[in-house]
Amino acid sequence: MDLVDVLGRLAAKDAGGYQPGSPRATEPTALAALALLAHGREAEARPLLDWLASFQSGDGGIGIWNEQPTPGWPTGWAILAWTAAEQSAIADANDARARQRAIDYILSIKGSRIEWIEHSGHDTTIIGWPWVDGTHSWLEPTAMNVLALKHAGLGDHPRTREGVRLLQDRLLSTGGCNYGNTVVFRQQLKPQLEPTGLCLVALAGEPDASGRVAKSIDYLQRELTASTATISLCYGLLGLAAQGHPPAMADAWLTAACRRTLTRDPSTYKLALVALAALGTACPLIHMSAPLEQAT
Repeated sequence: MDLVDVLGRLAAKDAGGYQPGSPRATEPTALAALALLAHGREAEARPLLDWLASFQSGDGGIGIWNEQPTPGWPTGWAILAWTAAEQSAIADANDARARQRAIDYILSIKGSRIEWIEHSGHDTTIIGWPWVDGTHSWLEPTAMNVLALKHAGLGDHPRTREGVRLLQDRLLSTGGCNYGNTVVFRQQLKPQLEPTGLCLVALAGEPDASGRVAKSIDYLQRELTASTATISLCYGLLGLAAQGHPPAMADAWLTAACRRTLTRDPSTYKLALVALAALGTACPLIHMSAPLEQAT
């Protein structure tokens, strides 16, 4: 895998979008900063961290991109990047201030509680995080913020613990998870690779009383192959690594995905995920995912 090329592209001045040439956006920029920091290219991560801080709104949240300052669902990714920066040689007091404001922001955001009905599938009374403030809690934004709070030393915070409960509840009884719902019109939905992988990273170190995490590991092990799309492959491999089951073929699969991505769609988002997944169990998303003592 040509990680030198990948990392060079992540550090490029015109990088940071979901597609080549698209405007810089929060999620790919934060993931790129994490990848550069994790691979020891700290100076190249500095401009990305500074961009995130410049885009932070007065309430501490960070929107999607310059022309869409709300909703603030990507804020958790920025928290992860700033926390990694604080632990690096480029630690900056501005990173700490921006991170704390962002933490305060995500702690202020709650998904709406809906009265539970018999055929709703998941427990609609558990409060996690929504895509848009004031709407129902969903799996992916909850997983992002659970990861961010754990990494920030708030693994025991009540919001983190309830977020973990939501993630556990949204796992399908047969393993894996969809994007938030479990049952629609009394039919269980099919699992998807990307949210399953992200959920398993966020649930690393958590008890598996229901056995659904084990079934989710089995699902990823069955479904991931060399031809799996890059984003799904990266999240799936990260989920397996976080749960202590990195596939023997992970490097070969990532090398194939990296070649396809560099040829067809070398977006910052995909390349950052490749660079992070290439670290395996050393990926900072995995290292930070186990429950931690609450920060003082």
